[in-house]
Amino acid sequence: MPSALCALPASNRQMPLTRRPLRIAFYAPFKPLDHPHPSGDLVTASGIFDFLVQCGHQVYPASHLRCRWIYWKPWLWLKMIWEKRQVAQQFSDTSVDLWLTYHSYYKAPDLLGPTVAGKLNIPYVIFQGIYSTKRRRQLTAKAGFYLNKKSLCAANHVFTNKSVDLLNLKRLLPENRVTYVAPGIIPHDFCADDRARSQLRKQWNVGDEPVIFSAAMFRPDVKTEGLTWLIRACGELYRQGQNFRLVIAGDGKQREKLQQLADEHVGDRVLFLGKIPRQDIYRFYSAADIFVFPGIRESLGMVFLEAQSCGLPVVAFNNAGVPEAVADGKTGLLVPMYALEPFVDAIRRLLVDENLRQQMGFAAKSYVREYHDLNKNYRELELALNAIVKGR
Repeated sequence: MPSALCALPASNRQMPLTRRPLRIAFYAPFKPLDHPHPSGDLVTASGIFDFLVQCGHQVYPASHLRCRWIYWKPWLWLKMIWEKRQVAQQFSDTSVDLWLTYHSYYKAPDLLGPTVAGKLNIPYVIFQGIYSTKRRRQLTAKAGFYLNKKSLCAANHVFTNKSVDLLNLKRLLPENRVTYVAPGIIPHDFCADDRARSQLRKQWNVGDEPVIFSAAMFRPDVKTEGLTWLIRACGELYRQGQNFRLVIAGDGKQREKLQQLADEHVGDRVLFLGKIPRQDIYRFYSAADIFVFPGIRESLGMVFLEAQSCGLPVVAFNNAGVPEAVADGKTGLLVPMYALEPFVDAIRRLLVDENLRQQMGFAAKSYVREYHDLNKNYRELELALNAIVKGR
């Protein structure tokens, strides 16, 4: 795993660790900050925005225009032209130091930031820039690939919180323009609560049964696919006579379908909680013993960090951004994609071995606090942004 912050230009690393309040234009082309549907992307974007504000910087939402598949939506092209003019005028009056875009990739390339930052003659920075060359061979994604590539090349600096994206970006940009920042949460917000554990387990009437906990939105995509794998795996364990209770937090259009599947596979061993506010979910992690969610093509999976921070070992698929959040063999067990038998075996192993659960759970808490503390990791991001503005 890369260090929390790496690949910062040597000249910047040698600068004194000083900071001054910055005026930052912030833009999220994939999902604006006020988007009504929660997701890991929204959590990360909001986390960066809130952290910079708390550090004393003035951070201005630049635009609410969503660029998702915009190149297939010609009715938005004129709006984009108008938005560029309006935003450039807004920030020429406000006089900002830096443009910071969160998440530019082939589905939602940043078409606003490069133009406006160029007009204002300020540094243009991307956090979570993604460069995936396989997209240029896909008819539906080819336009987005080249538009995103243009944005990445225009950036003064690109930060990423995924190791695989760091490697890919280095194929496009000089090493001194790419920096890895480890993903993070505020561990203090996700601590084990013994009182909540006692209350909820009594409410669920689980006694000493080990509780498998999962949380996701019930969208008709990889989230529901992942929960389907979880339910089927628990069905295998149920048929083998394994003792457990499955508790799932979340809601969405696929709820009825998932409940029917759960009734078929695990009967009365499952409990659907509905949507839980993020600020309260630590209580439900606290009442569980294992966190299980496959994380199919999961960009990062903030739930993995939250669960580990509360002392839960994790079982998931070894793919995409999951290894970024879970230390395989230390804080959880990662298995090959779509391998049902190893997935079931990993869950069973933690169900039957209480000592292993406790050992991994303890390691998980320490791991999050050492490597994935948002305040530590984003402090380095803040210093880097200061260095970029100073260098400019």
